[in-house]
Amino acid sequence: MKLVINGDQRELEDGSTIASLLASKNLRPEMVVVEHNGEIVPRTEYDRTPLGDGDALEIVQMMAGG
Repeated sequence: MKLVINGDQRELEDGSTIASLLASKNLRPEMVVVEHNGEIVPRTEYDRTPLGDGDALEIVQMMAGG
């Protein structure tokens, strides 16, 4: 399936979830905020949120430091 992630078109396996996408990119769920089709997804829902063909995601990483 094809998705748009942070403005770039990407291909993912059918049946992917937000959690599986983050794991494939070595991103820790507690260090990101994910917007799925214009709606912010609670972290507790990452493993239960399926991704579909044509979906749009924005993934913002939090940075530590001062």
